[in-house]
Amino acid sequence: MSTLHLPQSRLLFFLLGLVVTFVLIRISVRLIRAKVRWWPGNIKPGGTHIHHVVFGTVFMLLGGVLGLAAPDDEHGLRVSAAALMGVGAALVLDEFALILHLRDVYWSKDGRLSVDAVFLAVGLTGLLLLGARPLGYDELYHEGVGLRLVVILVNLVFAIVALLKGKVWTGLLGLLIPVLPEIGAVRLARPGSPWARWRYTEGSRKLRRAYHREAKIRQPLIRAKIRFQEFISGRHDDD
Repeated sequence: MSTLHLPQSRLLFFLLGLVVTFVLIRISVRLIRAKVRWWPGNIKPGGTHIHHVVFGTVFMLLGGVLGLAAPDDEHGLRVSAAALMGVGAALVLDEFALILHLRDVYWSKDGRLSVDAVFLAVGLTGLLLLGARPLGYDELYHEGVGLRLVVILVNLVFAIVALLKGKVWTGLLGLLIPVLPEIGAVRLARPGSPWARWRYTEGSRKLRRAYHREAKIRQPLIRAKIRFQEFISGRHDDD
């Protein structure tokens, strides 16, 4: 296999490790929640519940160090390190909400953030695997450095504006997909987003339109997304 294909193969093994581990850990926690007798259950040495984010951190460190230390010609070792990184990333991101809130919110409404984090990681990795270029356009990679820099900076600015408007998926995926951040940046901000708090005065026409769009368009989409996520990851409590 030529060295040109090595980065893609590492991304593929990382993605496989991420997806397979996420599915397996979600099966495990759902069995634990259902109190299935034959399933081992949580790991509690000495009464201390060890969350799987701990194991994920160790696997990510091992995968990262192994990938850095492996010689360039050791293809098998390097893809193994990438897969191990994917395993660790799945275990860490699956408890992303716990890290953010510094408390166990796994099955609460706030715990859905962990599923969002995993889905976003899968989406970004998949786009990279398909050949997407971060912050730029593929056809411009053969042009001058100055033009590439301008495109990257413009794309980054629009992506930041989209994020400030509360459009997280649009802003982050827009780092890899041209035009997407521009669309997110010119559209209305979500109510409660930093942009809406800074730019939309209380009772203004823009804020009313933002609330209307949130209720009529975005909320049904969010409910559909939640149903799909919980089909895979298990049902979270709404209280």
